Amino acid sequence: MKKIIFITFLMAAFLSTGCSSCNNKKKEVAQDDPNVIVLFDGETFEGWRAYNGTEVPGAWTIEDGAIKINGSGRGEAGAEDGGDIIYDRKFGNFELTFEWKVGKGSNSGVFYLAQEIQGQPIYISAPEYQILDNEHHPDAFLGVDGNRQSASLYDMIPAKPQNAKPYGEWNTAKILVYKGTVAHFQNEEPVLEYHLWTQQWQEMLDNSKFSQEKWPIAYDLLLHCGGEEKEGFIGLQDHGDDVWFKNIKVRILD
Repeated sequence: MKKIIFITFLMAAFLSTGCSSCNNKKKEVAQDDPNVIVLFDGETFEGWRAYNGTEVPGAWTIEDGAIKINGSGRGEAGAEDGGDIIYDRKFGNFELTFEWKVGKGSNSGVFYLAQEIQGQPIYISAPEYQILDNEHHPDAFLGVDGNRQSASLYDMIPAKPQNAKPYGEWNTAKILVYKGTVAHFQNEEPVLEYHLWTQQWQEMLDNSKFSQEKWPIAYDLLLHCGGEEKEGFIGLQDHGDDVWFKNIKVRILD
């Protein structure tokens, strides 16, 4: 895997704002940078709602300035008052930054370019930045070459170096999406890069749990993720475990 340090220099070049789809009308722009949108103010769920819903499910709370999913212990979205949540605005070219920590043995994910598909989970249409306790959750030992460990493109590309902190400690994360180029960062280091809507992307899908043979609906949606507009929602996953998110911001790169 080639290094992607050049991307950090690329980001400084984009100074214009914009988003072709905007459903949330609250004042979001950070005072110190007009290109930055604060997705979570540390106090309220303003701008957030359930995937395929209108309200934030009760399993999600705000604790010490962080969004918390309170684990049900029943697996993915197992609680009656649980389920994934999304920020009610689509993004195309952007840099998403956030911090996260997990409870012991916890699992979650951050989705991007997601579409709302009735009757289907969010991950059927969206790439996933994996959130995981690598030491204690069994998913860390499944997949191929660690491609289900934290910061990985779930079930497709492992995050290398794997530099996640132990459960209970905060990690920093960044997802860069620009004209099909995607990069994941973990604790200030670039850990993977790939290119959407290319032969490489199709080959990765073919070799994953989302292949056309195994899951044709997911394969088609992911192959063209972002839809015709090449934009989508940012989402947080309820996987039935305790996970916290804070300092969630987006820099527009249009």
